[in-house]
Amino acid sequence: MQQVATQTQLDYHSETYKDAYSRINAIVIEGEQEAHDNYIRLAEMLPESAEELVRLSKMEKRHQKGFEACGRNLQVTPDMEFAKEFFHGLHQNFQTAAASGKVVTCLLIQSLIIECFAIAAYNIYIPVADDFARKITEGVVKDEYMHLNFGEVWLKEHFEESKAELETANAENLPLVWSMLNQVAADASILAMEKDALVEDFMIQYGEALSNIGFNTREIMRLSAYGLRAA
Repeated sequence: MQQVATQTQLDYHSETYKDAYSRINAIVIEGEQEAHDNYIRLAEMLPESAEELVRLSKMEKRHQKGFEACGRNLQVTPDMEFAKEFFHGLHQNFQTAAASGKVVTCLLIQSLIIECFAIAAYNIYIPVADDFARKITEGVVKDEYMHLNFGEVWLKEHFEESKAELETANAENLPLVWSMLNQVAADASILAMEKDALVEDFMIQYGEALSNIGFNTREIMRLSAYGLRAA
């Protein structure tokens, strides 16, 4: 209720809001581009699922265009240079894993970490978004659950042989999420998206995904908290 109330106090056209939005908007645009590229790469790695993965990649491209429209609606130019640097760590780790044929690591980065990060951000943003962006984001978040589901289903089917690699990939990549949240906390706060709410929603989404794959409660607590001290 607190966030909904805050919406009436936001001036979407103030210079302060638009400055912060230029980076937040760029992050979601770049995030959708990363997702598009990652699903295309995964389609090459998983030819038996290529049709589904290409379909997901096309959805991500549509999302990207939607968020570009959100920026134009507020007459904001997204800071894409900032966004590319923001995703640099996860981008590099995905590329390295893909070059080594590590499908499990690639799925953890894209289908779990990036999708859960996106869902959490969109869930917190929707109550405080301007009317145009709220409609776009509500449509996008429904799709993201479908993308998350692809990774969950594949990893559940291959859980026993994937478990060790999942734990290693989690240790290497989850700390990046906490540093990314810290990096964007001040801008997100200007948009009435509080960091604690983002962390909480991400941990809920990520914990549920780990549970759906096959990890038990104790394992989920250990994995979800990896690197959390940095948050």
